[in-house]
Amino acid sequence: MIDSTNSPLTHEQADTLNSLLETLEPQQFDWLAGFIAGWQASLSAERATAAKRTDAPQPPSLTVLYGSQTGNAEALAEALGQRANACGITANVIDMADYKPRQLKHETFVAMLTSTHGEGDPPDNALDLHEFLHGRKAPSLKHLKYAVLGLGDTSYEHFCQTGKDFDSTLAALGGTRLVDRVDCDVDYDDDVEAWFESLLESLQSEVGAAGLPTSTDIPAYGSATLATHDRRTPFSAQVLDNLILNGRGSSKETRHIEMSLVGSGLSYQPGDALGIYPQNDPRLVANIIEHLGLDPDATVTTDNTDTTLASALRHQREITLLTRPVVERWAELSGNATLQTLVEDNAQLRDWMKGRDLLDLIKEAPVNELDADSLLETLRKLPARLYSIASSQAAVDEEVHLTVDAVRYESHGRYREGVASTWLADRLKEDDSVPVYIEHNKHFRLPDDDEAALIMIGPGTGVAPFRAFMQEREEREATGANWLFFGAQHFQTDFLYQNEWLAWRRQGLIDRLDVAFSRDQDEKIYVQHRLRENAADVWRWLEKGAYLYVCGDAERMAPDVHEALLDVVVEAGGKSREDATDYLRELTRQKRYQRDIY
Repeated sequence: MIDSTNSPLTHEQADTLNSLLETLEPQQFDWLAGFIAGWQASLSAERATAAKRTDAPQPPSLTVLYGSQTGNAEALAEALGQRANACGITANVIDMADYKPRQLKHETFVAMLTSTHGEGDPPDNALDLHEFLHGRKAPSLKHLKYAVLGLGDTSYEHFCQTGKDFDSTLAALGGTRLVDRVDCDVDYDDDVEAWFESLLESLQSEVGAAGLPTSTDIPAYGSATLATHDRRTPFSAQVLDNLILNGRGSSKETRHIEMSLVGSGLSYQPGDALGIYPQNDPRLVANIIEHLGLDPDATVTTDNTDTTLASALRHQREITLLTRPVVERWAELSGNATLQTLVEDNAQLRDWMKGRDLLDLIKEAPVNELDADSLLETLRKLPARLYSIASSQAAVDEEVHLTVDAVRYESHGRYREGVASTWLADRLKEDDSVPVYIEHNKHFRLPDDDEAALIMIGPGTGVAPFRAFMQEREEREATGANWLFFGAQHFQTDFLYQNEWLAWRRQGLIDRLDVAFSRDQDEKIYVQHRLRENAADVWRWLEKGAYLYVCGDAERMAPDVHEALLDVVVEAGGKSREDATDYLRELTRQKRYQRDIY
């Protein structure tokens, strides 16, 4: 008999088995013996398979953080996340504003994608993380492997500075680069694709992820056929109206332009921008070609398409704005000692480039025997120009409205024009077409709460998105209070959309309207002065939950308005300067202080 003393079975198990064995016939014994042998074999196979799964490389996990002022870095971060997931990499895409900086010490793989604005400043949603990493509380990150992609514009002095800051600081804290940082200019598609592919391949090799899809198996960034038009496939929008908003005698020329989006499939929200691909002035193109002694009808190939040199310079290359890479290349081609000295000093080069274009560069430093292809290779692609949309689609349906200042000035003895603004103002008539796309801006949005109050600060054409805000709130029958601060040079000639603002005030949609016309009195008055004059009321609105919006010039207006807001919090809120800074930072975190600055 089997019992617990002569077997590994418990007493109960032995009794059960003895009872079973006493009832079995010989053939049942045979069957049971075969069954147990087969069962044991299957268990061994399952254990072996489980062991193999345990030994197999696990898919890497990637945290993708984005710092974005207008939405470009966010869109690329989302694209990277989708691409990584398709490659078998678990990706978590997070807004830097929503990320707890101390979490970095627990991360293994991190990708940072960020833009830069102002004087090399981080985007608003990246401020906390940027500050933390540069502060005394930043942890050791020797375990971290990271990659950084910067977005910027080489026409600005502090090109991709925030990306450079993150890259160098993570390295200083002990982090290891998965791939080298890439700094992207305004035409970034090829650079982004190369960085995506390099990063994903590096991640897979880090964990020996054999058998996972490779980056080359996945469709390239931006290669999918889209249902609607985008930056790579703009829509040809018909011009419906092109009106001057200024009164007679104004030194400004501000245009209200309406375009049709019928058949485009494009949709937008208040706060979004319209991207426009402009054309260079044909007179400037002709002067450049003449001074270089080239043939305007010479055949060149750009973007895999044959065209003439004149057409390529008019439609596809930047010629009115100089950038450091262009001047550096021209210094090499020309051997000009002055240019070679300039490129060694950032401050001097920046001052020299201001107000100069390609024709000035050609005159300053002639290049002998330059052919058409070499010229085009030296210049960067003509980027789209972005304009804040001045309409709500809920109000205007399949139309889009813009508010555009025509830029005209003299510099270095020559008359100059803005590329897109004067093309829109002078050379576009009704029924002409414009290549356009929508640039979505998730960081400049109306609150979902229609009862929330708004404080809107928008001098000049900065008022454009607030016209869209009011159209939208009128359509939604929003009950929240609205307060507009508007500034311009003269009341009589420059009060943009005056009739609409006054009508909205009569209707009760606009609760308060404070204006500053800088040239109507001896002392110049700007919107920041009106903010300080109304400090008590501005503070009261903010304390009751109002949302604060600023739109316009990033170089002077936005910093001046920010300083005025700090003064409001100090004066009316009774806070220290440091606490006032924290107060506005907290409004930014809550998405109650949003800026669309350029």
